[in-house]
Amino acid sequence: MTVLIVVIYAAFSIAALLTLWRIIIGPSILDRAVASDVLLTLVMCALGADMVIHHHTRTLPVLLIIAAVGVFGSIAIARFVARKDGAR
Repeated sequence: MTVLIVVIYAAFSIAALLTLWRIIIGPSILDRAVASDVLLTLVMCALGADMVIHHHTRTLPVLLIIAAVGVFGSIAIARFVARKDGAR
């Protein structure tokens, strides 16, 4: 069981580092926006895995807040890019 937990946390850590790398070097704002959505999803998955591993639901409100921030952030970026493209 502990080996599986280490593998899960290692996979989430590697994915988060690769996502941060895309946020840093992303050539366009859309690359950075998608990478930030992926990072929020990774955080949500890590919190969900922690809830399953430790048998608790204390972080459920945090998951809901992160999900709302992700949705509203994606909508805001999509509207910003649509306005920017429409001005050409």
